[in-house]
Amino acid sequence: MKLYDSKFAPNPRRVRIFLAEKGIEVPTEQVDLARGETRKAPYLAKNSLGGLPALELVDGTVIAESVAICRYFEEIQPNPPLLGTDAKDRALVEMWQRRMELELFRHVTGCFQHTHDFFKGRIEQVAAFGELSRKAARARLAWLDGDLGGRSFIAGERYTIADITALCAIDFGRVVDIRIAPEQANLLRWYASASSRPSAKA
Repeated sequence: MKLYDSKFAPNPRRVRIFLAEKGIEVPTEQVDLARGETRKAPYLAKNSLGGLPALELVDGTVIAESVAICRYFEEIQPNPPLLGTDAKDRALVEMWQRRMELELFRHVTGCFQHTHDFFKGRIEQVAAFGELSRKAARARLAWLDGDLGGRSFIAGERYTIADITALCAIDFGRVVDIRIAPEQANLLRWYASASSRPSAKA
């Protein structure tokens, strides 16, 4: 088993944090994004869309997409549960995971792709889209701050994959000046808790 990884990208970090919370160690192979290794034939033969991370199993099966990889490890090692414990809990975790991915993470990465020098010449950048994404991400942080008033973690009173996605989005957002505002006390409280976990260093 091998995890194709990049220490500098937010999606592989989601899987590394998930594995750290589970106490699972998986050999990794670093893929150089700056050199475009994800767009070259050897990697595309494993993951035709060229994204990171990707998990190669011992039988040669390759699982791509962060949440799919996390689901695989949740199935083989259910504890601690990071995707929910029963029908209602799993639905709530999925709801908040999707919200963090679609309403926050997506806007942060959209801003990065369309405003940061890293993507110059790699994609057709649309600066206006990048700025709209930045505005949307900041608005979602304000929404999340208000919503967190009555609970400890994103999906309730237990740390889950939704917290992992939110943490990675917020940490990556600093690259493009998307930050928690000083007045967002609920979000700052949550961030202090989530970022102080040992897994956050993964």
